[in-house]
Amino acid sequence: MEYRIEHDSMGEVSVPSDRLWGAQTQRSVQNFRIGVGKETMPEEIVHAFGILKKAAAAVNAELVPERMTPEKLAAITFACDEVISGKLDEHFPLVVWQTGSGTQSNMNVNEVIANRGNQIAGRSILHPNDDVNMSQSSNDTFPTAMHIAAVLSIEDTLIPACEAFVGTLRRLEDENRGIVKSGRTHLQDATPITFSQEISGWRSSMEKDIELLRSAVRPLCGLALGGTAVGTGLNAPAGFADMVAERIGALTGKDFVSAPNKFHALTSKDEMVFAHGALKALACDMMKIANDVRWLASGPRLGLGEITIPANEPGSSIMPGKVNPTQCEAVTMVAVQVMGNDTAVGMAASQGNFELNVFMPVCAYNFLQSVRLLAESITSFDRNCVSGMKADRKKMDSNLHRSLMLVTALNPYIGYEKAAAVAGKAYREGITLKEACVGLGYMSEEEFDRVFHPETMV
Repeated sequence: MEYRIEHDSMGEVSVPSDRLWGAQTQRSVQNFRIGVGKETMPEEIVHAFGILKKAAAAVNAELVPERMTPEKLAAITFACDEVISGKLDEHFPLVVWQTGSGTQSNMNVNEVIANRGNQIAGRSILHPNDDVNMSQSSNDTFPTAMHIAAVLSIEDTLIPACEAFVGTLRRLEDENRGIVKSGRTHLQDATPITFSQEISGWRSSMEKDIELLRSAVRPLCGLALGGTAVGTGLNAPAGFADMVAERIGALTGKDFVSAPNKFHALTSKDEMVFAHGALKALACDMMKIANDVRWLASGPRLGLGEITIPANEPGSSIMPGKVNPTQCEAVTMVAVQVMGNDTAVGMAASQGNFELNVFMPVCAYNFLQSVRLLAESITSFDRNCVSGMKADRKKMDSNLHRSLMLVTALNPYIGYEKAAAVAGKAYREGITLKEACVGLGYMSEEEFDRVFHPETMV
C-alpha cells in the first residue's frame, strides 16, 4: 500500500494514498481499534454531516464572503453532494467507540470534503478546520447531525414502512369481515370476536405508533448548530444559527429550526430519549402482533391453527415438511434489540456533564440501529408473512363452537353462578353447553336455542 504524508497540529501522519481522509482521521484509525469494520459510524450520520456542511458553507458565503469565496463554496458544495449521495462512504472508516463528542468523525468529514474539494478545484484551496469547519465546532455539529439523521430516517424510512403495513392490515380487515372466532384473554378462551376486529386492533396499534413517531420528530427539529464549543456561539457570525437551520430545512424538506437554547442543545439528549421512546412503543406493538400471528398459525395440527402463513423456507434440518413462523421470530428479536437500545440511549443521555454530552456516538448508533431494524423488519414481515396470511374458517368455526366461554351469553337469562355451573359441567363431562344447561334443568332445549347465538355476541 502506498502512503502520502498529511499533517495536523500534532505533526505528520502517513495516510493511505487512495483515501481522502487526513491526519486526524488516521490518528483515530490507529488509536481506536474497537469494533473496526463492524461498528463504524452510521452512514446516516455521515450523510447528515454532508447536509450540514453544505448548508454551513452557503451561509458562511453570505455572512463572511471574504473568507468563504465562491471558489471555495463551489468545491465544498460539490464534495458535500458526493458525501450526501453515499459516493464517498468508503472514506469514513471511524468506529463508534471514539471520543464521546464525535470530534474525530466531524474531522473525518472535514478532511474528506477538503481533500475532495481540492481535487475538484485542481489546487489546494480548502483547509478542513478553517474552511469546511468554519463557524462550527464538533460540539454543535455532531448533535446537529444526530438530529438530522434521526428525523430523516424516521420520516423517510420508518413511517413509510409502517404506513405500508397499515395498508396490508386494512386490506386483510376488509377481506375477513364476517368471520366470527373465539377471542382469548390470559391465553384462555374468551367471548367471540370477528377476525376483522382482531386485525383492526393490530392496525390501530400501528396507526397510533405512527402518530407517536410524528410527535417525537418535532422536538428533534431543533438544531444545535451555531452554539459552537460551549453554546455561546464563539467564532460564528451573527445570524449564522438561524440561517443555517433554515438552509438545512430547505435542503432536506424538513421543518428544522435553530434550537433556542444552545447550552441545552449541546449537553442534553432528551429529544433523542423521547423519540426513542416512540421507537420502543412501536417495538412493543410489533412484538405483540408477531406473537399473535405465530400463536394463531401454530400447529399445523396440534396448535391453534386458525390462520395459515406463507411457507417461505424449510423449517427444520431434521424434521421434513416443517414450516416455522420465521418472519415473526425476526420481528420479535428486533423488538428485543430495540428495547435494549432504549436503555443504552437513556444511559448515554444521562451523561451530559456541564456544557457537553460525551456519549453522543453510542447514542446515535443505537438510535439509528433501532430505526433501521424496525423499518426493515416491518417491511419484511409485511411482504413475506402478513400479506399472505389466510384465515382457516373451518378451524375458527370449530374452535368457536367448542369454546366454553360462549356460556357468557346465558348470564342475562340464568345468572352468572348458574352459567358457571353449566360451563363446569360441560368441561368435566366433555359435553356441550346445551347438554349441560338442559341437564341441570336451567333451560329447555327450545329456550337454549332461542337465546344462544355465538355469531351475535361480537
